[in-house]
Amino acid sequence: MKHHRLKPGDPVSLSKLDPEDTSVLDHTKDEAQAELERLRGKLEELQELLFAEHEHKLLVVLQGMDSSGKDGVISHVFEGVNPMGVHVSSFKEPTEVQLDHDYLWRVHERVPAKGEIAIFNRSHYEDVVVVRVHDLITKSECERRYRQINDWERMLVEEGTTVLKFFLHLSRDEQRKRLQARLDDPKKRWKFRYSDVRERALWDDYMKVYEAAIEATNTEVAPWYVVPANKKWYRNLVVARVIVDTLEGLGMSYPEPALDPALTKLD
Repeated sequence: MKHHRLKPGDPVSLSKLDPEDTSVLDHTKDEAQAELERLRGKLEELQELLFAEHEHKLLVVLQGMDSSGKDGVISHVFEGVNPMGVHVSSFKEPTEVQLDHDYLWRVHERVPAKGEIAIFNRSHYEDVVVVRVHDLITKSECERRYRQINDWERMLVEEGTTVLKFFLHLSRDEQRKRLQARLDDPKKRWKFRYSDVRERALWDDYMKVYEAAIEATNTEVAPWYVVPANKKWYRNLVVARVIVDTLEGLGMSYPEPALDPALTKLD
């Protein structure tokens, strides 16, 4: 999966990254589904181990345009995990109370504790993307936030959190198809928002701002993965494999309880 991990310091051009790309994995769709099922089983085991060991923390950040598949990744990749050790947070337009604090205030309280996986369905990156597209902050304010985010993520890592950031890279044409499918299907129409259409009109602006944000915050300790998202099966498989590989790389083990032999004989 290193193919999709961006190298810190390199320029980011989303137009040069193909949202249709599935070349890394030599799988048919059916084979990919079987592989995803295997990875889900492995993730279930690793999440239980993470919870039991109670030493590491994992933060998964999901960003992308509307309909890029953030909800889909959460439902398909994390299908079998124990909800006791996983929590999902979504960060939409801030409330008045949240606006009275610094922009990271509402985010920091949702980071994972020891033994937990936290998933951000949209994240603190909304505060350097949406606000910049709509000119709610200046370029200099945005650059200051890049620095603050890098410092904040470094602090999380130094305190034991592994940070994985995924940008789900969708094409504009594929987004049109997915938004239209929501309108056409009565069971999915509830997902449609007129704001999706308004934001879609700003597509080019979003791409430029995302490129700048990803490039400025792609660090060794908290790297970005740009995941081709036009093929849902490939998107899910890439995210699942990165998470499983990352958890396996933590070298976790089940703790041994401090047992008193005199008190452990069961009648």
